[in-house]
Amino acid sequence: MLANPRFHGKPPLQSSFLHSLRNEGFAFSFCCPGKFPLSSSIPLSLVRTSKTLRIKALNQTNTAEATNDSSEGSQYISKPYSVKIPVGDRHIFVETGHIGRQASGSVSVTDGETIVYASCCLADDPSEPTDFYPLSVHYQERFSAAGRTSGGFFKREGRAKDHEVLICRLIDRPLRPTMMKGFYHETQVLSWVLSYDGLHSPDSLAITASGIAVALSEVPHSKTIAGVRIGLVGDKYIVNPTTKEMEESELDLVLAGTDTAILMIEGFCNFLPEEKVLKAVEIGQEAVRVICNEVEALVKKCGKPKMVEAIKLPPPELYRHVEEIAGGELVKALQLKNKIPRRKALSALEEKVITILTEKGFVSKDETSGGAEIIPELFEDEDEDEALLLDGEVDEGDVHIKPVSRKPIPKFFSEVDVKLVFKDVTSKFLRRRIVEGGKRSDGRTPTGIRVINSECGLLPRAHGSTLFTRGETQALAVVTLGDKQMAQRIDNLVDVDEVKRFYLQYSFPPSCVGEVGRMGAPSRREIGHGMLAERALEPILPSEDDFPYTIRVESNITESNGSSSMASVCGGCLALQDAGVPVKGSIAGIAMGMVLDTQEFGGDGQPLILSDITGSEDASGDMDFKVAGNETGITAFQMDIKVGGVTLSIMEQALLQARDGRKQILAEMSKCTPPPSRKLSEHAPLILVMRVKPEKINMIIGSGGKKVKSIIEETGVESIDTQSNGVVKITARDLTSLEKTKAIILNLTMVPKIGDIFRNCEIKSIVAFGAFVEIAPGREGLCHISELSSDFLAKVEDVYKVGDRVDVKLIEINDKGQLRLSVRALLPEASSEKSVKGQPNTPMKEAGSSPISPPKGIFRRAASTTKVEPLKDDSKSTSVNDKEGNRMVNGEAKIGS
Repeated sequence: MLANPRFHGKPPLQSSFLHSLRNEGFAFSFCCPGKFPLSSSIPLSLVRTSKTLRIKALNQTNTAEATNDSSEGSQYISKPYSVKIPVGDRHIFVETGHIGRQASGSVSVTDGETIVYASCCLADDPSEPTDFYPLSVHYQERFSAAGRTSGGFFKREGRAKDHEVLICRLIDRPLRPTMMKGFYHETQVLSWVLSYDGLHSPDSLAITASGIAVALSEVPHSKTIAGVRIGLVGDKYIVNPTTKEMEESELDLVLAGTDTAILMIEGFCNFLPEEKVLKAVEIGQEAVRVICNEVEALVKKCGKPKMVEAIKLPPPELYRHVEEIAGGELVKALQLKNKIPRRKALSALEEKVITILTEKGFVSKDETSGGAEIIPELFEDEDEDEALLLDGEVDEGDVHIKPVSRKPIPKFFSEVDVKLVFKDVTSKFLRRRIVEGGKRSDGRTPTGIRVINSECGLLPRAHGSTLFTRGETQALAVVTLGDKQMAQRIDNLVDVDEVKRFYLQYSFPPSCVGEVGRMGAPSRREIGHGMLAERALEPILPSEDDFPYTIRVESNITESNGSSSMASVCGGCLALQDAGVPVKGSIAGIAMGMVLDTQEFGGDGQPLILSDITGSEDASGDMDFKVAGNETGITAFQMDIKVGGVTLSIMEQALLQARDGRKQILAEMSKCTPPPSRKLSEHAPLILVMRVKPEKINMIIGSGGKKVKSIIEETGVESIDTQSNGVVKITARDLTSLEKTKAIILNLTMVPKIGDIFRNCEIKSIVAFGAFVEIAPGREGLCHISELSSDFLAKVEDVYKVGDRVDVKLIEINDKGQLRLSVRALLPEASSEKSVKGQPNTPMKEAGSSPISPPKGIFRRAASTTKVEPLKDDSKSTSVNDKEGNRMVNGEAKIGS
């Protein structure tokens, strides 16, 4: 250790030499003693490289072998390379070779002061072949990017939050169609937000960064992808709008694709027509094209060779063999209308094909149809010498040939190859049936909608419920109403305590497809489908001022055969109406499919768009395009494809066909039996919204919240929520406790005026110079001894005691807000006396003293109620519903409002 100069705070002896080599772009080797001493020069032929710096540590025990093979075990470190790419009205900065140099591909993308880093790595050994590409995507927003830490107990990032899962899906869905079939090395894409300025959103940057990382890596793929966000402010479409611009945007569309086609879109809007959505897609596709072209130039300079040789596909002849074995039975199985019988028939047929091709071996029909093939067989004839032969025709060592029949040799294939091919052949037969026959598995035409049934009020104790059934897809939607405490809190990247008053949660148990499986945390698919349905329904919800409830919708999928997320939209809309939520209209959702290359199956070559697709049409088709909205506009959409991309003309055809489908579905939803109740359930809580002066809020809360807690205990309400702007929300289970709480708060926050009369007020305490009377809970005033009676009183106790009740009139409010009351002003003698004298009331003062101030702490707050007459204040109450669903305004029922 003493021989190492680093432990003495000095640089190593060779540091200047190595530094000079780095500057010259050379590679170097640490050599063991006796090979290349440090004092001698290192042959440049062993160390020079081009554009890279190769660093190799040689094992002292095997120096000769390591020196002879300088490439084995080496690590390449690329030089940093950066490029600016125009996106919208600004540029993004892309850099590679600076961070994450040991990854197969890594890149950082900067927009403003938002930086997203993405890396792509792959396993050294391939995994078992499967029909699902082994790709995993992880996106994480580091709280340090915004200069803060997690709000939880553990001050580090943990399980992915819902919005991070949604962005993972945005990255995964466009990447997957570009991956090459037959590549089984597990691939992992990581994307981190390293810096966030609060202005430039990181999600679209993460799509672009991940696409570039894959393009730079060794993973074979078809084309580079990129992503952008499109907003619509007024009539102006904005590419990658800022967060401030998005606050005014009517559209939030995230688009990903290649330089020639669209791979994925997702977003929501406020009933925009199809034409405006298509215009946004067109602008987004042009922005993606520019990014992809710039990235292709970057990949040519810095990208790594693709591992094309690692692609392992099934033998081509296997497709012909599977069709020959299962063709006829496959056609019959695909004609079964019901999902479960069809699935069992296909499963049995698959087992039969696997047994023939993997265990028994397959002999092609054309090999045996013409009889056995006659081939010569070599053998030695022992009697050959007895034959009469001419001289020179045969030699003594010749072997004679005898024609024999050859038996066909069975061909054996691996089980995984058979499964992969069987799935492809099944998809091919299904597509051919749709295109050639014009009929789908359940007998519908391409534009046909499955049979729809819906039933509301299924669950008597729930606030709202609907069972929506479309074909073999069924969703049980349940609505729960509550106060602010039921709202969903979100710990996001910026230091803002975001609260959602409406959220939809989607559940997809294995029983809905007749299977068994593990039950646990919601999957990425469940989170994504729930958010899509939530965004679809959000535009029809009333404002918080009109309906102050927190709304939770549960969509429990009880049967599934395609388009369960859109069934959640339809069922959720009806459940909201059944719960009495005053929605602005009805929303329906539909999933569109596609067969792209119809010429292969006897069609005219034009893409065939399918309405309301089933599960098999989703799996075997080329597109899954979900669209939600009403007859005139779209509220949410999501498109996934399994081919190299779709064009704008295909999207336009799909959107227009989806609009016709939504009209049919909405018409069927209107036939719901029984229909939605459209009134508040008797089991739902009552919420009263009051508005008081902001400076009066502290009087309701009290010291440390004691006052508001005492009100809740006394009245039995569930909660009292106060806001700094003067809004007070009272949540109760019955109208009696609600009205009692309202009266207490009104008395606490009222602003009394001179001349107001208060009846039946309690005397709370007695002092030498008068009595303190409580005119409202927590509000007391001084009634001087001279104002307690029209006659002279030597002592207050001669007439009154604590607990007595009197009628008083407010005669003065001093500069400190203290109240002066009078009993005498309401007596007949005092009234006649004042009418004779014509003198107004004046504050009672002792000689040489200032206006009377009660002793410290005399203003006590109580929770008891008093009768107030008249009730004059500056507070307002709005938005309360009684059990019959009627709106309550200022305590009076307004029927039908």
